[in-house]
Amino acid sequence: MTAAALAIAAALAAPAAHADTQDELKVLKAQIEALQKSLAALEQKQNRIETQVSPANVVTAGATKGSFKLPGSDTSIKIGGYVKLDAIHSSRSAGANSQADLVLVPGSIPVGNAADNEKRQTKLHARQTRLNLGTHTPTAWGDLTTFFEIDFFGADGNEIVSNSNNVRLRHALASLGPLSVGQTWSTFMDPASLPETLDFGGPVGEAFIRQGLVRWTQPFSGGSWSVAAENPESYLTRRNLDGSYATLAPDDDRVPDLVAKLNLNTTLGRFAIAGMARNLRVDTAAVATSVEARDSKWGGALGIYGVIPSVGKDDFRFSLIGGNALGRYIGQGVFTDADVDADGSIHLNTQWGTILSYRHFWADNLRSTLALSAAGADNPRGAVNTNKASQTAHLNLLWSPVPQATLGVEYIYGRLEKEDGRDGRLNRVQASAQYAF
Repeated sequence: MTAAALAIAAALAAPAAHADTQDELKVLKAQIEALQKSLAALEQKQNRIETQVSPANVVTAGATKGSFKLPGSDTSIKIGGYVKLDAIHSSRSAGANSQADLVLVPGSIPVGNAADNEKRQTKLHARQTRLNLGTHTPTAWGDLTTFFEIDFFGADGNEIVSNSNNVRLRHALASLGPLSVGQTWSTFMDPASLPETLDFGGPVGEAFIRQGLVRWTQPFSGGSWSVAAENPESYLTRRNLDGSYATLAPDDDRVPDLVAKLNLNTTLGRFAIAGMARNLRVDTAAVATSVEARDSKWGGALGIYGVIPSVGKDDFRFSLIGGNALGRYIGQGVFTDADVDADGSIHLNTQWGTILSYRHFWADNLRSTLALSAAGADNPRGAVNTNKASQTAHLNLLWSPVPQATLGVEYIYGRLEKEDGRDGRLNRVQASAQYAF
């Protein structure tokens, strides 16, 4: 009786359970339909937003690290530079308001009576601070790049009130594939082999010059080669009627300086070889002699450079340059390009310069560089006021607590010898703080 009653009760309850299930399915279906309508509404809203603010109208990341692209452009733009303060204490001043008190200029080291210039001079300045802008645009002819940079070593400002130093153009270079035009480091230079110094002037034996040029660079497996035509400028020493000597730049140049360079990347390190040919000219109006001077001479120079890795992150760097038309390319104009003889003709002088440096890392963010350098010139006898030889030394300790900041101190020694035997010495201590952006 009990089993029969249970079966009858279950049979009676089945229609009621089926009705409840039907109701639940209807509710669930309604919820799904409502959710679908909400998703469709959200999708329409998202489409409206994307239409109003499309990727073509926003700033995006550029093709190179730290760069960005402007809306609707394929050009990547990168802004950089740094702020730097230099505090310099010199044993001798180079003279009132001389930039040589702010950077090492070997040709301005006081000699003879000038050695009595102000002693134990201190200067603080921020003129090395710089700003640069670079761009990168892909084209059918290869990458189009530009680089523009300024600092504040233009005309001197007024130290009494505002130190309003003028802006100076450093680089303005554009490249399309292998062809580069504008102003930048001379092809005869090798910036990678220069030692790391706080001093902005650098060792006397360095090849150092920026100027207008047209350059073709062709890479190959293991390096690259370059050829360039660069701005000519004859920087001469003349003999006056009274027998004294003075410098002049006749501004009568007609043929660009021609330079070729080979860069090699090897298992031993990175090396470069550069050669240069120059046509030096002088005209009558530029020479204070009793004879007509209208002459030109071809001369040349060679440079060998290298960076050789050592233990850990250490490296050894060197350069050796020489020739009979090196002149203004070495040591910030410590020597002239040539001499104008008493008969009005140009006489080419053999000149040379060298740098040996070693950089040691005490830790990943702490390093030192020792750089020794020398330069010499074979001047004509009796050229009383011309520079014959110079030597410099740099020793520093640099700390970078973060990659964008460098704090350091450096000892600098310089010596200048004149053709008549007079010489002068400079001892300098420089402390610097540099913050890059």
